[in-house]
Amino acid sequence: MFIRKKVNRSGTTSLHIFRKEGQRQIHVKSIGSGSSAEEIRILERQAHLELEKLVRQQSLDLQFDEDKKFIDAFSNNIRKIEVAGYELILGKLFREIGFDVVTDDLFRHLVLSRISHPGSKLKTINYLQEHHSIFFDMDSVYRYLDKIHSKHKSILQEVSYQHTQKLFKGQIQLLFYDVTTLYFEAEDEDDLRKTGFSKDGKAQHPQILLGLLVSTQGYPLSFEMFEGNKFEGKTMLPVVEAFTKKYGMAQAIVVADAGLLSSENINDLIRLKYQFILGGRIKNESKVLQSQILALKLNDQIHTLIRPDGLKLIVSHSSTRATKDKSNRVKGLHRLEQAIRLGKLSKKHINNRGYNKYLKLEGQITVQIDYGKFNQDTQWDGLKGYVTNAALPPEEIINHYKNLWHIEKAFRISKTDLRIRPIYHRLKNRIESHLIIAFCSYKLYKELERQLAEKKVGISIEKAIRLMQSVFAIEIQLPQSGRTAKLLHVKTEDHKQLLKAFNIDLLN
Repeated sequence: MFIRKKVNRSGTTSLHIFRKEGQRQIHVKSIGSGSSAEEIRILERQAHLELEKLVRQQSLDLQFDEDKKFIDAFSNNIRKIEVAGYELILGKLFREIGFDVVTDDLFRHLVLSRISHPGSKLKTINYLQEHHSIFFDMDSVYRYLDKIHSKHKSILQEVSYQHTQKLFKGQIQLLFYDVTTLYFEAEDEDDLRKTGFSKDGKAQHPQILLGLLVSTQGYPLSFEMFEGNKFEGKTMLPVVEAFTKKYGMAQAIVVADAGLLSSENINDLIRLKYQFILGGRIKNESKVLQSQILALKLNDQIHTLIRPDGLKLIVSHSSTRATKDKSNRVKGLHRLEQAIRLGKLSKKHINNRGYNKYLKLEGQITVQIDYGKFNQDTQWDGLKGYVTNAALPPEEIINHYKNLWHIEKAFRISKTDLRIRPIYHRLKNRIESHLIIAFCSYKLYKELERQLAEKKVGISIEKAIRLMQSVFAIEIQLPQSGRTAKLLHVKTEDHKQLLKAFNIDLLN
């Protein structure tokens, strides 16, 4: 571009900016006109400033054109963009555990999706299509569920056991057992799905019982399903027996809560020569033993008594637990008082469930609160019992029992984070396949939790799972060689920290 002066017929001088295109000169901008030498000098300065501005703009336009060409070329060479975080991290742990012994891709996708996007199988299929460009139809998924039921359960439980053994250097000494209920979105019962006492508050729905065996720190070892109306006390021995016989673990100590404390279970455990630690029901002990417990007047202390059957009853007192027990009793009492005021309680509510034990019947129909019984329970606040035959110090017995929270957490995570319930399947083999997938997903969840702690990543497992959702893989075709390359796109330093912890490069 250049500046041109032009003398007009009127005698004034005008200044213009032109640019050359080949042999042509194209007018770009008029600066103005003046008659005196001073006016013309001012116009010349303006023209030079405007010329510099236009040259800079032209340079930027050229740069933008080049940038646009680059963007267009890059975009045209993108072959695929997909969520990659789950496969990169969870897929890696899946292989480290050894679950890749099942080589079918569909199995891996079903296990990973139970963590990344838990839901029905239909929702899982839609998720895989939309976010991972992976396509399966419902019929193929159902056929696959039929296959893994019969083929893979024992293999995958073996893999989980062997991996857990390595973590504990071959020493699994404690077996924690508990049972929960899983309900179905259906109304029809069958031989397996039965209505019964529901821990989910879904008594009107058919359900099954799920018995789970875990190690210290909550690593899943084995599971079994039972009819929904089966007494949960009868589920423990079949699971424990099958597991200990398979792996020769007769010396392991079985730990279970008070819900599984029955004379039948105790007799069977003794007959089969198991060591055990069971939650005690001290208010259900004999009157003599109850009197001995209360006479101890424990204050943040531990004492061992001998039951009539020769088993040890370890009794501990905790001031913290006493405060909590009292608070819960008072809250329960207030709810009963309110229910009575509103006329919501009748004769049918007089039972030993929860705080209903404080109700009594006056006359034929009047429900009242037995405040004497309520006040009498004050003496039990803070007391907890443990029934055992294990030759361990009382403090160690109590600490082992406290680790039952891991199995409670396993059920909570399975029901909430992994959404193992409700179950939509009807056929027994597909129900068991659903539980196999959930079992492996929980094992994977625990391994992710363990490695995050071991690597000191400083990110919670919940946040890590969220971060994986926004790790994207961009697959591009290289223009010169024609080969493809994969780039990882992440947003934050937390993303980079997470990938680095698992040795994953951004240029994958």
